[in-house]
Amino acid sequence: MIFEDNIFKKDYRKIDIRFALSYPNIYKTAMSSLGYNILYNLLNERTDTWCERVTFPNTTSIESNTPLSNFDIISFSLQFEEDYFNVLETLKKANIPLKRNQRNENNPLIIAGGPCATANPSPLSEYIDIFIIGEGEAILNKFLDKFKENKDLGNFLDIDGIYIPEFDNKAKIVLAESMDDAYHITQPIITKTDNEEYKTVFSDSIMLNVSRGCTRGCRFCMSSYLYRPMRETDINKLIDIAVETRENTDLNKITLIGAAVSDYSQIEMLIKKLEEKDFQISTPSLRIESITYESLKLLKESGLKTITLAPESTDILRKRINKDIPDEKIFSVIEDAVELDFNIKLYFLIGLPYETMEDIECLCEYIEKIGNMHTSRKKIKFSINPVVPKPHTPLQWMSYNFKDVKHKSKYIKKNLRKFNVKIESPKKALIQYILSCGNSDVSTIIEKSLTRNVTLHEWMKYLPTYDIDDDLPWDNIDTGVKKDFLKIEYKRLQSKKQTPWCNESPCYNCGACEN
Repeated sequence: MIFEDNIFKKDYRKIDIRFALSYPNIYKTAMSSLGYNILYNLLNERTDTWCERVTFPNTTSIESNTPLSNFDIISFSLQFEEDYFNVLETLKKANIPLKRNQRNENNPLIIAGGPCATANPSPLSEYIDIFIIGEGEAILNKFLDKFKENKDLGNFLDIDGIYIPEFDNKAKIVLAESMDDAYHITQPIITKTDNEEYKTVFSDSIMLNVSRGCTRGCRFCMSSYLYRPMRETDINKLIDIAVETRENTDLNKITLIGAAVSDYSQIEMLIKKLEEKDFQISTPSLRIESITYESLKLLKESGLKTITLAPESTDILRKRINKDIPDEKIFSVIEDAVELDFNIKLYFLIGLPYETMEDIECLCEYIEKIGNMHTSRKKIKFSINPVVPKPHTPLQWMSYNFKDVKHKSKYIKKNLRKFNVKIESPKKALIQYILSCGNSDVSTIIEKSLTRNVTLHEWMKYLPTYDIDDDLPWDNIDTGVKKDFLKIEYKRLQSKKQTPWCNESPCYNCGACEN
């Protein structure tokens, strides 16, 4: 059993639009997503719309148990490529025709948003009527106003941030221009349950959106390019939001949310001000470059038990991916964390461009050195993941070498047995790459997966490879970052030349601030 506070109940007879906010993953994952929660509250502020939630594997809404087929609009939130299978499974179970060309005016309009929808709509373009390109809160109100006027697809073409596969139009990303324009929740849904399957990651805390976007420019990271420029919420506004939310919910713990929380320009002051208001503070991850002993100490004093860091690799490979953090800084932060008795989780990548087996041997020695820094090995965990090239990043022209990654994974497992190391499946990463960087042909194999297990050999037939001057499946999506800039960054993977953080250097004309 679960109980929820602060949900919206409306009389469906008095509204114009019934909107299903469908998350193609389980309840726990859906309700841990700040974006999902923002859209729920934002849309329900409209008197003409009732937004209800549907989470996989269900096909009826949480609020009223209404079948998906009875809604006017079904909106899928695409945070992870692996959820594409669940999108099709949901439509199938709801008795809604899978392909958009098989549906008619009696079926719901199927839309999708989120980072995966923004980056590359192609793999799901046979099934989705409209893709929202950018941040939903900056687009959806205009979209719903248009929907009330005229439901014909062509009617939406003049809205920025809309991609319609039927027309294969060019679409430009739309973001909240500043965090003053962004939507901040002060009355979030509170889930109460003893069932671990439904306990959300941040169930006992207020999700405080300190910033969006990241301009560090790590060459493998989609967030470093998709949501530029970085936008910060005013510190006083953050304090006001936290206090108001506590008054509405009785929650006293804050989780700081942002693509680069520790890059927030007043992070130490923010933590101090929240502590003065008697809040406990946590954050999902911290950037090593901007961590200080003082900020760690403040977080420890506020109740944080675990810190998450991402060294990614050894020194030479960090330079290739534009993450030139000196080893001395990394070890210094870990030493401080050990001294303050934090649990530590560290993320590493394998399969990076120009990586050799010698690099993997060095990585194992590196991880062993870190693992021996704590008095208790149980307090340090390592997560090692194959790097997956993503659209709109310099790695979009790199492919994925399954055999190479599999060989390296086996070597690491064998040599780091005595440490707490988890390695992501090379096959799972291969499938993610195909879903992430594939074209519309990938829809064929996604649909096959509904009825049977797809073999590795079948997946390999869809493995994309692109040369630097090739047309790409996502070329119609303009994220603001120039393709020529990405080409420069691609060449710097080989030269190891660094592109400085634009917060601390002159503008290097990536294009994001010209929108």
